[in-house]
Amino acid sequence: METSTSRRKLFNQLMKILGLLGLGLSLVILLTLIFDLIIRGGSRIDFNFLTSFPSRRPSEAGLLSAWVGTLFVMLITAVMTILVGVSAAIYLEEYAKPGPMSRLIELNILNLSAMPSILYGLLALGIFVHQFRLGASLLTAGLTLSLLVLPIVIVSSREALRALPPNLKEASFALGATRFQTLIYYQLPSSLSGIMTGVILALSRAIGETAPLITIGALTYIAFLPKSIMDPFTVLPIQLFNWLSRPQPAFHVNAAAAGVILLFLTLSLNLLAIYIRIRVRKSVKW
Repeated sequence: METSTSRRKLFNQLMKILGLLGLGLSLVILLTLIFDLIIRGGSRIDFNFLTSFPSRRPSEAGLLSAWVGTLFVMLITAVMTILVGVSAAIYLEEYAKPGPMSRLIELNILNLSAMPSILYGLLALGIFVHQFRLGASLLTAGLTLSLLVLPIVIVSSREALRALPPNLKEASFALGATRFQTLIYYQLPSSLSGIMTGVILALSRAIGETAPLITIGALTYIAFLPKSIMDPFTVLPIQLFNWLSRPQPAFHVNAAAAGVILLFLTLSLNLLAIYIRIRVRKSVKW
């Protein structure tokens, strides 16, 4: 018996060491790639690079239309994802009756989370672009990316709601609160941390997607800023891909600089979402 316990402890320690080694190796590789990206493209980043439109001359090319388009697309994606994803999670967890239809919806949500992103682009091309005639616009891009990351938000929001202590919910009902009042004043504020975590993960995936946006007709060269959500657009990953496909080494330096900006923008949006989550949690009073 003691021998078996000792073996289990030794096995647990070995697995911990292997896990830490794997984590450390992954971090070293990631930091190496980031530092290499900064070394290659850091010298190219300046005010003109951020405020200039793309150009056929690499020394004059900039990222203005790309990073502005990325911000607009992510804003639309965030609004649609939070509204639809959290609402769907609330309905499935609190209002939907158990049955074949609920199980079918849950199964489809899990299947959608494993679908390749290019299929969402084809779906958006057929529905948003051709059927609804929205064209290759910012709105189409936001809706497409929202469809792509909806399963992440729905699943994480349901898990956050499900993790709440049921006795507090029952106490709310016992005090005379309705289901809606319990949801607004107790469940949503208490589960906000888990919901925002899912939203952050979803937006982190959406900001780097390229295949769905190329499928719906995003432009690789655009020399103007969009004035409405129905205007054409481009985003940072597409601009980066366009520069990498050029044979001139100077464009590859621009692509490295664009990668640094994309990484910085992703981290900034994540930090903003975390800050909003913390502020909202502090403002909740019981």
